[in-house]
Amino acid sequence: MPTRFVLCLAVVLAIASAGRALPAQAHAVLVEATPKPGTTVAGPDLSIRLRFNARLDHVRSSITLIAADGHAVKATMAEHVPPEVLAARTSGLAPGDYRLRWQVLAVDGHITRGDVAFTVRSP
Repeated sequence: MPTRFVLCLAVVLAIASAGRALPAQAHAVLVEATPKPGTTVAGPDLSIRLRFNARLDHVRSSITLIAADGHAVKATMAEHVPPEVLAARTSGLAPGDYRLRWQVLAVDGHITRGDVAFTVRSP
């Protein structure tokens, strides 16, 4: 009888562990930003570089630069960057506060969003 009990217990444990949820895959997390959050940088031209802890789907990821008055500033996305990097270039920025709004799709299918606030000063 003890053998039968052990066999039943093993079956119950196997079924219970099969129904357990798998751990969630991590979202892409911003690990480095240029410009750095809260910093003041020289304008009027700006190179933007965001590095994440995961590979990105570059086609479905974006960077939008927002001026203090709320209008979007054109940024030209860089090509041929590492799989975990988004990069862009802007020119003609007026001095003032800006917000770099990013949205990335990691290759694992998770979308992550965030902002980086910084200030542009005259050169």
